[in-house]
Amino acid sequence: MFKLNKYQVIKKAVSYELTNFIFNYFLLKRDAVKFLYDKNIIYNNEMWGTWFDRQVPNTYSCYADIVMETLMMKVLPVMKKETGLNLIPTYSYSRLYKKGDILHRHKDRPSCEISTTLHLGGDPWPIFIDGTGADNILSGSETTTIVKPGAPTGTEVLLDVGDMLVYSGCDLEHWRKPFEGNICGQVFLHYNHVNGPFAEKNKFDGRPMLGVPKLKY
Repeated sequence: MFKLNKYQVIKKAVSYELTNFIFNYFLLKRDAVKFLYDKNIIYNNEMWGTWFDRQVPNTYSCYADIVMETLMMKVLPVMKKETGLNLIPTYSYSRLYKKGDILHRHKDRPSCEISTTLHLGGDPWPIFIDGTGADNILSGSETTTIVKPGAPTGTEVLLDVGDMLVYSGCDLEHWRKPFEGNICGQVFLHYNHVNGPFAEKNKFDGRPMLGVPKLKY
């Protein structure tokens, strides 16, 4: 199905018990990080997570959280089996969305050739994906997008805890409408084709290994 449509839902890809544990871990991490920031014990740091994500402002997010990077490796065999592709991990990115958040319609950068979004917990929030592969964005930035009139409305995908939507992030536009719930935990896990044009350059998203921030080495 994936090779035909370039996207696919995998039900119960990760057990409820493990997913719920990761969700509660991430909630605690957010609260602990806020406490440390408020007390000036730590400062803006990628590994701790921030509220300065330009794509979804004022929402807690974290690049390369070590638990999420471990999860990325755990689901790699599932990703290979379901897509029929040989993949290499690039990076993880997780968020705890709040009411009113929007994920604007977009395509991803080359480190996100094959991606999955996993619902960790909280309120359900559909993601939309345009399976045509067309370019429907007239102009846009990380915080706003102007879409062509008559652009496809996309396929609505609603995930349960532990479900994953696997998709070709560089080929298919994807987005979320304004969030009406209170909190939604979600993690993106990104991969590249092992023998693709970006494989060597984007291995671990340009980092020496998983679990470390994206800095100059």
